[in-house]
Amino acid sequence: MIERAGISSGRRWRPLALLLSSLSLVALTATSAPSARGSAVQRTQELAALLSTHQVRAAPTARSAGLGVVPAVTPITHDRTVLPVLAHHGTWLKVRLPGRPNSHTGWIARKATLQWATNWHLVVNRSRRQVSVYRSGRFVRVFNAVVGKPSTPTPAGEFFVEESIALRSYDVGAPFALALSARSEVLQEFDGGPGQIALHGLSNVGGVPGTAVSHGCIRLADAVMRWLVVRIGPGTPVTITG
Repeated sequence: MIERAGISSGRRWRPLALLLSSLSLVALTATSAPSARGSAVQRTQELAALLSTHQVRAAPTARSAGLGVVPAVTPITHDRTVLPVLAHHGTWLKVRLPGRPNSHTGWIARKATLQWATNWHLVVNRSRRQVSVYRSGRFVRVFNAVVGKPSTPTPAGEFFVEESIALRSYDVGAPFALALSARSEVLQEFDGGPGQIALHGLSNVGGVPGTAVSHGCIRLADAVMRWLVVRIGPGTPVTITG
């Protein structure tokens, strides 16, 4: 579970040259390729960055029921909100949305958006307790992870990275967190936050990769998080299965 005490003081992440020196450490934590790579892995994912707050509709028409609004900026880093685009209909985009209910979707106007694509995709296998990384549909690497314990399981579904957050050395989950669109299906609130799920480091929280002991978050070795944040940005699809 994302620890709000640490996350609230986190700052937006910017690529730093010094991170590159840590990439060689990742080989020590990577395991062999998973035997099943999952049919849901995408070669590319179209993304839309919001230039203004958008009304979400149930169908691609202004007369359809409103489902709420999506702010133009994210709640923690205040960077542009980036959403995965699932379909087009005229001047409307069907997008995946953050928050509850998990994996929900809606339609927003194409106006006041910027569009591009990512070729990265993360797959979290809860039963194997692993995170697999794919690029352009091809397997790149797999890492052992700490996942949710039985009483507070990591939720399954189709999600995406909402924000990339740099944490201070003494914050829970340092050095980095990739906050997801997923929310706990057990904890409606956790440590003052909305029960948001994240991938984050082991600093100041612990856990042995390959175990199930978290409140729902996915914990990875600190070197792995450093490797991920130079590659995985907002909008990147994250499939949680197993």
